[in-house]
Amino acid sequence: MSQVQVTSLEEVNKAAPVGPVKRPVSLWRNRDYMLLWSGQMVSAVGTRVSMLAFPLFVLAITHSPAQAGLIGALRGLPYALFILPAGALIDRWNRKLGMILCDIGRALALGSIPVALFLGHLTIVQLYIVSLVEGTLFTFFGLAETACLPQVVSKEQLPTAAAQGMVIDSVSGLIGPSLGGVLYSLGRAIPFLTDAISYGASVLSLFFIKAQFQEERDPAPLHLWADIKEGLTWLWHQPLIRFLALLTGGMVAPVVGYSLILIVIAQSQHASAFTIGVIFACGGVGSILGAILVTPLQKRFSFGQLMIGSTWIWALTWLLFAIAPNPLILGIVTAVSFIIVPIYMSVQFGYRLALIPDHLQGRVNSVFRLIAFGSEPIGLAVTGILLQVMGPVPTVLVLFVPQFILSIAATFNKRLRNAKPIEELE
Repeated sequence: MSQVQVTSLEEVNKAAPVGPVKRPVSLWRNRDYMLLWSGQMVSAVGTRVSMLAFPLFVLAITHSPAQAGLIGALRGLPYALFILPAGALIDRWNRKLGMILCDIGRALALGSIPVALFLGHLTIVQLYIVSLVEGTLFTFFGLAETACLPQVVSKEQLPTAAAQGMVIDSVSGLIGPSLGGVLYSLGRAIPFLTDAISYGASVLSLFFIKAQFQEERDPAPLHLWADIKEGLTWLWHQPLIRFLALLTGGMVAPVVGYSLILIVIAQSQHASAFTIGVIFACGGVGSILGAILVTPLQKRFSFGQLMIGSTWIWALTWLLFAIAPNPLILGIVTAVSFIIVPIYMSVQFGYRLALIPDHLQGRVNSVFRLIAFGSEPIGLAVTGILLQVMGPVPTVLVLFVPQFILSIAATFNKRLRNAKPIEELE
């Protein structure tokens, strides 16, 4: 009997330090992650298809660019209005069920367009409502997807998983618009039906995921504003995460209008519409390459080194837009500048997910996103004004200044330089 116990203890001791179960060799062997990733890839392509079809359809039936712009604004409005309460609710709700219901809602909303078109009862008001519903459910779904990721993959693989999320954005950005144009030319209802089906594919993938999307919840009753305040307070008392939110917002706002700058520069170089499309596609290629580089870079450099280095590269590659002499070089510059985006975004995204407690994921990430991306409308407005007043090259130079200042701030931030490795975070 004692010999059996000794043998068992020896086996336990030998097995204890290995622990490879929580550190899979590859995300591609993680069944739950692959279901989540593939479902969102299909859904993202469908979303890009309908995003192109919406303004085309509205212009066709109203001949009003203002109406087309309003459709896009309505889709983005819920993000600003609801993201903080959405974060609090996501931390209370069953995240998986919430994601499923959001995608069912989006499928029904998009599917209502071809049905109404077939019956001859489609109105502009319905298109407004669909856009508003789509934007609202996207806000809730996106926060739930972010919050559930630490439950699906191991802590040290979070940046890699975040990079694969950037691949979804890049690939859908390449495929979706061109596919949307083809489908729209075949029939106005087809892009919306395609998007509805893509949400159905997402729902199906979520149904088969076995992992729990959250830890056990506190049964205490919901106090919405108190819960939101708890998320705000947690982030405020975390100087590193607070700095990352401000750094990200300060780096994103000056470049959010890059597409407008690219178009103006390319047109001044007599580029055709097709050539401009190719230039934008180069950005997708660079983004995919950057996503591939995240894992090997993480093995070679610390979190602080990657963040500081990527901030400087982000800023310095921005300057290249000012000196690109022709469309060919402009396309190369676009690809090069986009390589750093998934590296920066994935590394900080994975680090903060590993640091934020599970019961606060929704709330803290909603605050982080509001700080980091809430200034995008201001950035777009400023970019447009600068282009109108100064032209593209001076605009690039002016918008480089805040990026340069923030790169210096990142370099001298002690908490960022000395941040613990992600594996050591508790």
